[in-house]
Amino acid sequence: MLEAAMVRCSANRDATRYDAECVNARQASQLIESKNAAVRRTEQEARSERKRQAFRATQEAAAQARRRVADAERRRIEAEYLAQFGVLPPSVDQSSVEKERSGNLPQVVIPETSEQSVSSSGSVDTVRATDGGNAPGSAVAPTVEEPTSDLESIRNELQRRKEEGGN
Repeated sequence: MLEAAMVRCSANRDATRYDAECVNARQASQLIESKNAAVRRTEQEARSERKRQAFRATQEAAAQARRRVADAERRRIEAEYLAQFGVLPPSVDQSSVEKERSGNLPQVVIPETSEQSVSSSGSVDTVRATDGGNAPGSAVAPTVEEPTSDLESIRNELQRRKEEGGN
């Protein structure tokens, strides 16, 4: 009905300009249009808010990914540095420790020596090279008896040294 009145009023605008039915139809049309505009504006604001939230989530995910990459790079550099010394870097989970232990880490192997082999061969001291080079040489020091932990033997040794020094 409103549409029919609007069509009739728009056919001859000068004649129907002050017609009550046409005035009411124009006001009703403007009221409906303003309500529709408010609904469209609300929907547009809701879409904009959803887009802003999606953009923020994307930005946060990208920042978190950059932090993870930087952290992984820092851990990799630290692991390379610590691997030079044969030390395992602190790990986040225990499964990575097992993987690293089985990996290609440099390891120092120190041979076990018995007490007899050390005392029989004597101690080795490094001395400066005599030929003008910078490579260290080695000199065999005279063997020194291993001190015993027995209190009586310590007293005897001190007494013997005192007597040797006094003569």
